[in-house]
Parts: sequence; C-alpha cells; structure tokens
Amino acid sequence: METVLYLPVKRHLESLGFTVKGEIGGCDLVALSGDDPPVVVIGELKLSFNLELILQGVERAGACDEVWLAARLSERGKGRESDARYRNLCRRLGFGMLGVTDRGDVEVLVAPATVNPRRNPKKRSRLVTEHRRRRGDPVAGGTSRMPIMTAYRQQALSCAAAMAVGPRRVRDLRPENPDAGKILLHNVYGWFDRVERGTYALTDAGHAALKRWPQHPSQVAPRLTGPG
Repeated sequence: METVLYLPVKRHLESLGFTVKGEIGGCDLVALSGDDPPVVVIGELKLSFNLELILQGVERAGACDEVWLAARLSERGKGRESDARYRNLCRRLGFGMLGVTDRGDVEVLVAPATVNPRRNPKKRSRLVTEHRRRRGDPVAGGTSRMPIMTAYRQQALSCAAAMAVGPRRVRDLRPENPDAGKILLHNVYGWFDRVERGTYALTDAGHAALKRWPQHPSQVAPRLTGPG
C-alpha cells in the first residue's frame, strides 16, 4: 500500500523544514512551512510512477504552492522514473518527483518549479485550516477504505471520552471542547443522546467509537468548523 511510502516522504519534507500531516482534504499528505502565510505543499503517493499520479497532481495543483509526486523506485531502474518523457512532463507542469527505495531512502528526481500563482485560495485555505487544527499526525498518507481522523472527529472523541463515566452537561464540556455545543447538537456520528436540555449521554455507537479510538478525557481538540 501507498502508506509504506508516507514516512520516508514525511521525513524528507520535514528535513526541508515543513510540518507534514497525512490525509488532509483528500490529499495523501499536506506540508506547511513555518512562514506566514505558509508555503503549502501537497504530496501524492503511488507504488509506481504512472499517469494517474500525474492526473492527481494536476487536480491538486490549484490549492497549493508545490506538488510533489512520490513513488517507489523500480528494482531494475526501468520504471517511469527512468523515462525522460515522464520527467519532462513533470517539469513542464512544475511538479517535483521523489523516488523511494526499498530501504526507505528518498531521491529527488525532479525539483518542483518556483512557486506558482494560487488558483483556488478557498481550497488552499481549507487545507491549511485542517492541517493546523488536527492534533498530531494521526493518519498515514495513502490510507484508504477507513475513516480519516479529522480535527472534527478528534474533538467529537474528546467529548465522548468525557462522557464515558456518565452524562455530561454541554457547559461542563466547553472549557476543553469549545465547539461541544455544535458537535452534540448536530450529532454527525450518532454518538450522543440528549437526555435533557443541555445534557447528553453516550449511545452504544459512542461507546464503540471509544473502543475503536481510545481517548484520554483530558485530551483537547482544537476549534473547528465542520465534520469529517
């Protein structure tokens, strides 16, 4: 799976001064520089270089400053990474290419072009916001067919953990979970049940979620705006 490429690529971008998190806004990884505004890098991962990887890069390009395409290097050096036409296409598009060896080493095959004009500032802003609000890096890039641990889900789990021993009032949850009222009211995941005005308890689905994603009641999720 593409997840085997995530850590090597993450380490490489971190060595360049970026903060990297996986599976944000449908991108395998999003990296931010420490600048204000930050340089936004989107990385897409595939087990081999192919046309689909380039098409994903084209789709993401409008929301970031740099696109990096990463794939595993072929054993005999006869993959697309050795095809001058493929590399030249990436250069023309302004994409960087990273090759990952079986040992986890990363080689820069093509450097990305200088920062391009931003074409989709709203999407770029959503990526930056989710990156900053997500606690830690809970999902490896390239993950598929499983729920993504978004910032919204992290805060909902924090509320659920606080209710593990019994019903809680919204006002008691707000000091550690500023958006508790909206989360409990909308009940996107079906984890909460209103027992009386301003007081909620966990449903069976909520207890099951805590078993799947164990939390500590003191964990705090950042302020957020939408579910995920």
